[in-house]
Amino acid sequence: MKSLTNKKKISSVILKVGQNRVWFDKNRLEEIKEAITKADIRSLIRDKAIQAKPKTGQSSYRKRKKLKQKRKGRGKGAGKRKGKKTSRLSKKEAWMIKIRNQRVSLNELKERGLISTKTYRQMYLKAKGGFFRSKRHLRLFLKEHDLLKK
Repeated sequence: MKSLTNKKKISSVILKVGQNRVWFDKNRLEEIKEAITKADIRSLIRDKAIQAKPKTGQSSYRKRKKLKQKRKGRGKGAGKRKGKKTSRLSKKEAWMIKIRNQRVSLNELKERGLISTKTYRQMYLKAKGGFFRSKRHLRLFLKEHDLLKK
């Protein structure tokens, strides 16, 4: 096979492909061995004794499989996350979730008569100003300051 390595190199230059993509017809190996010049190899290419293999594409099988698992919630743990916390959930979205939660909670308390309208208004403005960290913090504040009606 040693005598064919140079032929493969020359063929790859002519075909403008890598050496791995050069294919020799097994039935015409003697003919290929006798070829010396580039012209000889060009004629063999024309006769289809030497050909370039087609490019192999990249399979998306693994990518699709992984995506399917991710849709189920697999492989999304803390170790797989990159970037800041805000790159996954923007500051604005986090705020919207938090404030809506607090406002719904305040509304429920007012409707159930657990807080007065005046207290509701004061707490609403405090929530708007970002005073409360969470719904739990809001409830805790109301209990500590005895603003909940019995």
